Amino acid sequence: MREGEKVLLVDPRGKRYLVTVSNREFHTDLGILNLGELLEKDYGDTIESHRGEKFRILKPDINDIVAKMRRGPQIIHPKDAGIIMAYAGISPGDTVIEAGAGSGALTIFLANIVGPGGRVISYEIREDHAEIARKNIELAGFSDRVTIKLKDIYEGIDEERADHIVLDLPQPENVLPHAVKVLRPGGYFVAYTPCANQVHRFFQAFQGYREHFMKPRVVEVLVREQEVKKDCMRPKTTMLAHTGYITFLRKL
Repeated sequence: MREGEKVLLVDPRGKRYLVTVSNREFHTDLGILNLGELLEKDYGDTIESHRGEKFRILKPDINDIVAKMRRGPQIIHPKDAGIIMAYAGISPGDTVIEAGAGSGALTIFLANIVGPGGRVISYEIREDHAEIARKNIELAGFSDRVTIKLKDIYEGIDEERADHIVLDLPQPENVLPHAVKVLRPGGYFVAYTPCANQVHRFFQAFQGYREHFMKPRVVEVLVREQEVKKDCMRPKTTMLAHTGYITFLRKL
């Protein structure tokens, strides 16, 4: 471990803590941890609290960062982010234009996929949201590949070329004229909208751009976990159901 490194600690109950390796105390309900002891540890080792409770040391992944980061506006859930990455075929080295940044959850997922050779340019009109996203992106370690612009993407896109455009905006149809100019052939225009009337309005506006894109595809992602016991397996009584509709357009 190195000082300043992010580490995930998991207690005996499975509760997770995202901490920074430093010479300080960290208080939990299972006792006090001396984080300085992490400098002598490796991933997979344990660290004990003053009460003798053992915490497993793991390397945090993207989902750990997103789960523990500061929240402002509502985030796009991993279930929706995953389908966006898969259906749009977002790959290492891609340049992705995003709007709005919100708390930066989708920005972090995108930055993880495009890698150090790619770029994510995120448009955001609210300065307070941009600041939250900027700090969360720094927490994830992706400041080298993400640029946040305090600008309304409805008014235009500065970049001359992009592999994909991913929007979490109430009126994504306002970006269609800009996307026609910027988006490379074969690239995807992705719109995340919570309400059905937004999808309908988008499709009405899309009729004027049919020659530029393939037939739209709209999906909704529902996640139902299973409860597995010794003598019984059944669906859990709660599930992560509707969060939004995701519309995919592919540029011709």
